[in-house]
Amino acid sequence: MIPSLDELAAHDREMAAVPLTAHDVREKLRDRVRPVRRAVAAELREADHETCRRAALALARLTADDHSEEFTLAFTRSDGWSVEELTELCEVIGRGGNGWHDLEWIPLLGERAAAFPPERRAGLWAVAERLIDEAGRFYLGGQESRLVQRALAPVNPEAPPLPLGLDGWGALVRAHLGGSPAPHLVELVEHLAEAGSPRPTKAWRARAVDLLAADGAAELVAAAVRAFDGPLPAGHVRLLRVEVNSDMARGFAWAAVLTGVDGAVAALARLAEAAAGGGREVVMDLKLAGAAVHAMAECDGAVEALRRLQRTVRSRALHKQIDAALTTAAARDGITAAQLVERAVPAHGLAADGTRSWRCAPWTVTLAVEDARTVRVSARSDDGTVRRSLPGDLGGGPELAAEIKAVAKEVRRTLSAERARLESLFTVDRSWPYEEWARHYRDHPITGAVTRALIWQSGDGEPFLPGGSFLPGDSEPVRDRVRLWHPARASLDEVREWRETVTARQLRQPFKQAFREVYLLTPAELETSPRSERFAAHLVVHDRLYALVKERGWQAEWLHHHDEADARKELAEGAWRARFRYVSAGREGGELVASTGAVRFERRAGRRWAEAALAEVPPLVFSEAMRDVDLFVAVTSIGADPGWSGRGGERHRAYWRTLPDAELPPSAEVRRDALARILPRTAIAGRCELADRQLIVRGDLRTYRIHLSSGAVFMEPGDVYLCVVARRATGRQFLPFEEDGRLAEILSKAFLLARDSAITDESILRQIRP
Repeated sequence: MIPSLDELAAHDREMAAVPLTAHDVREKLRDRVRPVRRAVAAELREADHETCRRAALALARLTADDHSEEFTLAFTRSDGWSVEELTELCEVIGRGGNGWHDLEWIPLLGERAAAFPPERRAGLWAVAERLIDEAGRFYLGGQESRLVQRALAPVNPEAPPLPLGLDGWGALVRAHLGGSPAPHLVELVEHLAEAGSPRPTKAWRARAVDLLAADGAAELVAAAVRAFDGPLPAGHVRLLRVEVNSDMARGFAWAAVLTGVDGAVAALARLAEAAAGGGREVVMDLKLAGAAVHAMAECDGAVEALRRLQRTVRSRALHKQIDAALTTAAARDGITAAQLVERAVPAHGLAADGTRSWRCAPWTVTLAVEDARTVRVSARSDDGTVRRSLPGDLGGGPELAAEIKAVAKEVRRTLSAERARLESLFTVDRSWPYEEWARHYRDHPITGAVTRALIWQSGDGEPFLPGGSFLPGDSEPVRDRVRLWHPARASLDEVREWRETVTARQLRQPFKQAFREVYLLTPAELETSPRSERFAAHLVVHDRLYALVKERGWQAEWLHHHDEADARKELAEGAWRARFRYVSAGREGGELVASTGAVRFERRAGRRWAEAALAEVPPLVFSEAMRDVDLFVAVTSIGADPGWSGRGGERHRAYWRTLPDAELPPSAEVRRDALARILPRTAIAGRCELADRQLIVRGDLRTYRIHLSSGAVFMEPGDVYLCVVARRATGRQFLPFEEDGRLAEILSKAFLLARDSAITDESILRQIRP
């Protein structure tokens, strides 16, 4: 045996006792053992084949440090291996997981194994298979993994050297191919593994088309696509983190498009979402997700799936690829990406009135889009009994109930997406021919529910509601072109009239429109251009800010202690971008507080963004971006937490104390305007009075002031803070909008406190009657 090998084993035991985090200690040990490693290598070069074989097994058992160079030298100079010794070697290496992946010795293992009869290789192949899998997962790239698989293919003569990993997906594809696949299918698999980028070359595609025309090729592709989320063999998990499988999956994604596999869009969408970080069994792989996205762009009916991915994935890089895929799909039809999206909104089988029915005696189940936010499922029996949900005795079994629930879920998703899409149109200077608008907006069974609750503007500038309503005294709109109405384009009188109309008719709009805030550029902002500091120097709770920023469609960075971050949102269909800066202001009460900074705007310049002066920003782009930032500050400010005065440093308490006397932001001004229209129609109108910044409510026991921005309540006399949780007990009171919940909260508190003598909650009574 090699004399110096005992010293190397002693070093390995010593290294095993040192924590992995003790880098300095481990490096000192490695420096000390280098002469020993050189001695081992010198002795191996002089040793005979049998000695090298025993040394290779001994070196393989060392797991605390990397001895792959010495092991490779010993194995390549060894000979006389038995199949049992090779099996033991593979088992030891697989357990160690210690870098035994050098490509120099693995082909030699395959050659030596091939010398044994097939019936003796079963045990060896079982451990070699695991070794291939482990090496591919943790050590090698896709190209190297394919070399390893080819090198070890002779160990299992019943399987070809396919560039497929041995995880669940690879196992399913292998199972379809069988033990002896046709040579032309092996050639196809080899070619698909070379897809490379998310969008393969024309030469690759041309060759793929030729290979896919062969017998069995389309069936193989269909099986591979089903395997992305099909049932797995026992003992397997659906891991696509092996890079060789990631390469192969990209090729099969494009093959699914080239062969027109049924269900390809849905399967590719699920694959893209999982590879983008949405799957527990698939490690994030944006290259694979991008390939699935671009492949979808060449499929019919992929627009809705791509739009759903826009809402679910978080990666900015993948968002750009989804946008590019939508543009590609639109160009194929000779229209813009925006036109493609609006024309591809699915109807989910709904009739023109927004309903869909299923007949299963004795019940008739109806799904109905009632308004821009409500989708209801009800059932009526033959005897007239009505249920507001699916009956338990519904015929057709669980399959029918599952189908109805799935359709309802999809309709709700589409309705939510359409609300967001139509709201984003505020920043786009766009109009539609009347007939086109009527077809894709007003008369669509889902989009129409959003459209019909909004105010639109005709070609002659007259605003109208799609139902044919318009302001008293106005003429019927000219039916030539239509655009979405925005209060920034209207006179103050017109805005007031529409607010009164919406309130009087109890028209619940899908998002703020008649009551929408307008933000105009100020002289002070022109002086500070290219940044606006209108909402700077506010203290906000970072966790709430981050959640709200994401909810409103901004891309945000998580703020760490002593860091600064940006929130970004693209507007006007990607032509402009707003950036909102915030920095850490320390932790208080276990919460990270951020200090808000400036808002800047950038114009797209090719693939880059160029900062723009505020005066160059289109007014609606500026207004909509500033509206979001106002919402962020108003909702997440520590001033919106009445209990903050009792915690935090002096800086935070000083900021908190200034808020009740601060000028109302535009969002609170709009809330005041809405209350001025709502309160006269309520039973508590005689007990309420609107001041500049508060709603004053006269109860039987005390008088209360509710701040219109924060919702905080103070009692007279003494200006005493009242801690009361809003119960939203406003009955069926109509609200013209509800975006952040503050309007409902203020009304709820007003209804409660106007009848304070009827309050039974002791926690509130103890504050009112100390």
